Amino acid sequence: MSDYQTITVERRGKVAILTINRPDKLNALNKTVHAEGVAALNELRKDDEIRVVVITGAGEKSFIAGADISEFDGQTPVTQRDLFHEKTFFNTIDAFPKPVIAMVNGFCLGGGNELALACDLRVCSEGSRFAQPEINLGIMCGGGGTQRLTHLIGEGRAMEMILSGDMIDAETAYKFGLINHVYPKDELEAKTMELASKIAEKAPIALQLSKEAVKFASRSNLDEGLRREVDLFAICFSTEDKKEGVSAFLEKRKPVFKGK
Repeated sequence: MSDYQTITVERRGKVAILTINRPDKLNALNKTVHAEGVAALNELRKDDEIRVVVITGAGEKSFIAGADISEFDGQTPVTQRDLFHEKTFFNTIDAFPKPVIAMVNGFCLGGGNELALACDLRVCSEGSRFAQPEINLGIMCGGGGTQRLTHLIGEGRAMEMILSGDMIDAETAYKFGLINHVYPKDELEAKTMELASKIAEKAPIALQLSKEAVKFASRSNLDEGLRREVDLFAICFSTEDKKEGVSAFLEKRKPVFKGK
């Protein structure tokens, strides 16, 4: 794996942990984080040994406290638009074929919340806080917040978070459906790895196709989604993993999936 300035990547069996490593800046996103995050995911995409990626932030205070506001100074509409039309960290996560879990350990604000929204699953510690506070700077979400948040928790709740800029706590985020699980701080990593490891044991191709189908569901109508699901379901029947899964079931043993 390449050497990075602002992130670290650790492999634990079939799970990779990608950590935003700027604790002195509460892991705020800057251009380097975006570029290195994209590069790391591109490497992990090609690594057949890795089946699930967990994204988190260094330190105990913050997952990601938003964008690095110091980089906003001097930006023009054209340069900012060009930056976000490039392959951002957000969109690379969204398009990543393997499951991605956000392990939220503290402040999850602005671009941090948008990055968590781009992940497939989100778990957090009890003290975590979530917000889209861009409105307080006289701007609006630019990393997918107005779109992914609305799809995930509904228009009314998303509208209030975005227009007020107020923080919500972990329990409220769970109630809204923003978060899948909330754990005590000292259990967060173990519980996240338990979930990641469970998913990593599943058939890789079936995981990828299932992820594609679920994401398609929120971006199409029902008829289109059902047609896509049948096509993807049929593809599974061409895999060695399908044969292994059926054989293991009939033989009453645990399947060994190889991603073929």
